[in-house]
Amino acid sequence: MVAEKIIILDGATGTELQKRGIPQDVCPEQWVLEHPEVLKDIQAGYLEAGSDIILTCTFGANRIKLKEFGYAHRVVELNRELAGLSKSVAGSRALVAGDLAPTGQFVEPFGAMQFDYLVDVYKEQVRGLLAGGVDLFVIETMIDLQETRAAILAVKETCDLPVIASMTFDTSARTLTGSDPVTVLITLQSLGADAVGANCSTGPQDMLKVVGEMAPYARVPIMVKPNAGLPRLVEGKTVFDMGPEEFGAFAVDFVAKGVGLIGGCCGTTPQHIKSVRENIAGLRPVRQEPRPFRAVTSARRTVFFGPGQPVTVVGERINPTGKKQLSEELKQGKLNEVRRLAVEQLASGAHILDVNVGVPGIDEGKTMVDAIKLLSNVVEAPLCLDSSSPEALETALRLYPGRALINSISAEKIKIERLLPIARKYGAMFILLPL
Repeated sequence: MVAEKIIILDGATGTELQKRGIPQDVCPEQWVLEHPEVLKDIQAGYLEAGSDIILTCTFGANRIKLKEFGYAHRVVELNRELAGLSKSVAGSRALVAGDLAPTGQFVEPFGAMQFDYLVDVYKEQVRGLLAGGVDLFVIETMIDLQETRAAILAVKETCDLPVIASMTFDTSARTLTGSDPVTVLITLQSLGADAVGANCSTGPQDMLKVVGEMAPYARVPIMVKPNAGLPRLVEGKTVFDMGPEEFGAFAVDFVAKGVGLIGGCCGTTPQHIKSVRENIAGLRPVRQEPRPFRAVTSARRTVFFGPGQPVTVVGERINPTGKKQLSEELKQGKLNEVRRLAVEQLASGAHILDVNVGVPGIDEGKTMVDAIKLLSNVVEAPLCLDSSSPEALETALRLYPGRALINSISAEKIKIERLLPIARKYGAMFILLPL
């Protein structure tokens, strides 16, 4: 679909609901179900303006957000009904995307929430949206790369529908947790997102910078939903100044940079979307051929290596072989020596850190996870996960907040059959040993 035409998404829902009188202290999802004609009117306006995809009004319909209003037990029900409401508006005119958004909590290794618990939170919402008949999923307005990973895995482990992942970047082109556009793109497209992009926080001008960084490495379509300019506070109310004509004119620039899906976020209206449609009329998708590259990422840094790149140094000293102190600490569940070796190697010029915690008699998967939690908060360098245990590697890859390097996969049939699917699922690169 994206290869054939530029896909027009919808515009803002929240600011449009505010215009129509939604109170500030209510659960938006429940209020919409009590006033369905309000949402129908908003979404009908976007369809009339030319939207090919509209999003369900389920931004906060996960159990963590709904708990604030006493509705945590109604996740599946609310998502099903809200998806059905949007489907009744769209009919055969447009696709309906199930909307997943931030929970407001930070997840391990950067926060207290367990990663797999968060995956389950999103899976519950996904099940409700599927029951309501959505055609695809959009994960939007994300500020944390690790939370975005959890949402993608929730969708992909529940169904085969396409999933778009979009994060929000400030005017310095960084997410709130410090991820840059290239790191976001490479991590999420490697994990299996069908499109990656940016929405909210900024207007079109600043979002063009984000797209410009992503585009050379994009192997999937890029999506944008900018605000109608930067917000201003006027008499206690948030105001967006960019009108439809100015907003729509940026659509041509986005298409030229390779964007395949365009919509609007806060402050945009059906008139803004209509202007986008009018400005791109007759334009075809401009799909740039991505640069060939090899890269691994942490949550905040990308390291490129291979032909045309400087020599990449992998620090391999976090390995208990021949290191009595490290071995003893790992047996005791301590990681002081792991921290010291990591910092020391980076100071000496290492770009990637190899992590091997294989000591007899310990739970290698748990220890590897503990090392990832520590190092993700101490250093920005990507990690190379080094283990002969497929189980330990899978446990580590699931939590790792980026695109890891696996050391290694041998040519043994049993290893290839076990490890290649794991590497593919989590988007990891690997060192292949022809043995």
